[in-house]
Amino acid sequence: METKVALVKPTLALKDAYLSFYQEWAESGEDMVPWVISKEPADFQGMLQFLEANESGENLPKGWVPDSTFWLVAGDERIVGAVNIRHALTEKLLNSGGHIGYGIRPSDRRKGYAGKLLGLALVEARKLGIRKVLVVCDESNIASERTILRNGGVPDTPYTEENGNVVMRFWI
Repeated sequence: METKVALVKPTLALKDAYLSFYQEWAESGEDMVPWVISKEPADFQGMLQFLEANESGENLPKGWVPDSTFWLVAGDERIVGAVNIRHALTEKLLNSGGHIGYGIRPSDRRKGYAGKLLGLALVEARKLGIRKVLVVCDESNIASERTILRNGGVPDTPYTEENGNVVMRFWI
């Protein structure tokens, strides 16, 4: 039986589920993607307020754009992924960040969640008025590239960062 999934706004009601998600990722030693999940959640209410302020564009660092964060919840209360949708593109985001950054909890990868997460995130991006969505991944991340292509991604010119990392860019 397929697990029901939904994109939800971060909420205090999911604190325990989120702390489990965060802890697993932190213990894996992997980079936390999207960047927003690397925010230490000890002050959970403060973290939620930070996310709300980012969405409304309050107190953003210079050069940043408003963004919306959602959690992918499977079943009743297991957070299996997170997505951050940037409402606009700066030059840096156009080159190597894109509109949508997403990640799946290490123990829940290879189960089809990334495709569902990206598909739901595209719906949210449309609600924000974003008609052409840029999604990127590192050249080495074949799984992410496949997920983007399965969701209608059309390849654009790759971007090479200063450190030599090649970022694959796709428009949906």
